[in-house]
Amino acid sequence: MRRPPRASNPKSEIRNPQSVGDWMEDLRTRLSAGSRPPAQGTEDGARRERRRAAVLVPLFLRERQLWILFTRRTETVGHHRGQISFPGGAEEPGDESLSRTALRETEEELGIAPEDVRLLGTLAPIVTITNFYVEPYVAAIPQPYLFRPAEAEIAEVLEVPLSALRDPAILEKKRLPGREEVILFYNYGPHVIWGATARILAELLEALG
Repeated sequence: MRRPPRASNPKSEIRNPQSVGDWMEDLRTRLSAGSRPPAQGTEDGARRERRRAAVLVPLFLRERQLWILFTRRTETVGHHRGQISFPGGAEEPGDESLSRTALRETEEELGIAPEDVRLLGTLAPIVTITNFYVEPYVAAIPQPYLFRPAEAEIAEVLEVPLSALRDPAILEKKRLPGREEVILFYNYGPHVIWGATARILAELLEALG
């Protein structure tokens, strides 16, 4: 039986909430200092054989804590139907970089303007079971913010305190038939965060320490 998420952990609070820029600079430093090996299948040769994509990992400060933004996809989208995900999608010809892909897709899915996003760094690229090469971009967004989710793509917007996701009681590790690697499952209330999103989340939590 799933346990409900624990209450906020005081140890995860931001010590100086008056200086919002402090947590951004701290996270930027942590991300740039990380030595994260690339996932299998992201080597140059294998990467060219896969469709390129990018996601944004949006963070914001609320009540002296860091929160993270997820979306729940509709049952009508082409990939990962009904799953919890980060905003993002496939690269398009007009995108000059994958960071631009992440910003464009986030604006299309949630109405977050690129000029309101502050990029802080990247996490290790991953390859999905649907044969996408994905680069995750960690970013800060303003709070509060009026989201305008695209009805065809986004069924729900989820705002989650990072302290809840650090609770080891909500994390499950399983081996699925036909999969060699251990699959992570974060059980947050009625929602299950797994797959590529869980892998990205786990690396972010490790970077935050």
